Amino acid sequence: MKTGVLLESFRLSFVESLKAARALGLQGVQIFAKGETVYDGMSASEIREVRSAIRGEDLEISALCGDFGCRMFYYPKEMRAEIEREKRILALAKELGTDIVTTHIGVVPEKFDCREFDNMYAVCRELAEFADGLGGHFAVETGPEPSLRLKKFLDTLGSRGVGVNMDPANLVMCIGENPAEAVRNLRDYIVHTHAKDGIMLKKTDTRKLYIPDISHVNPENFSDYILETPLGQGNVPWKEYISALRSVGYDGYLTIEREVGETPSEDIALASEFLKQFI
Repeated sequence: MKTGVLLESFRLSFVESLKAARALGLQGVQIFAKGETVYDGMSASEIREVRSAIRGEDLEISALCGDFGCRMFYYPKEMRAEIEREKRILALAKELGTDIVTTHIGVVPEKFDCREFDNMYAVCRELAEFADGLGGHFAVETGPEPSLRLKKFLDTLGSRGVGVNMDPANLVMCIGENPAEAVRNLRDYIVHTHAKDGIMLKKTDTRKLYIPDISHVNPENFSDYILETPLGQGNVPWKEYISALRSVGYDGYLTIEREVGETPSEDIALASEFLKQFI
């Protein structure tokens, strides 16, 4: 396995973040596709410049993050422009040298015989088939629903273009699922992972955390329910989790993601050191 970082986690400029990643001995970077440097509508020369800057630091792109909110998966007719934007990001990823675009799709409903499921299915199927046509993957991030429900949903798509971005912290924080078990359940779909840790403070309806405006449930203050921690300080069972990834043949990226905290660079450095014991 290889180690990388979600570049925006440094909260530095693009160039400074690349240098910081290289200084830590990381091998790859994931980049949000809605920033000032990587975005929908990049020119050919801008793409070349980004690729050159990344290669210049002896790095590669592990994935793009094409997360533009979940509304397109619930209201496909009204959000047609966002679906087309996601397709352009899938194509951009290939131009930048990666096959993977990760995103959140919302919360897969418990019952599959409902309009929410039908809309989510239609959009994910369309994006998965588009990705497959490019030889890429539209990767759904874990967390808001049990892994077996997500697997069942992905199975209905019947497409090689859909994948999973395994985030062990989301599973621990949001639904209290052992990420090692989730790895075994989703083994056929995992194409990328986030290295993140956390603690569930109090169990809640995950729709309140992920899609309050769509599900018409009262939103929750995240800090009352979930706590992201530095790697190794939360409830992710890292030894068991990494062992599970190896057992299913995963040999891709463990991409460090740090969304909170006052000292992101220090936390990322600690995470890099923490992961070395497993690589």
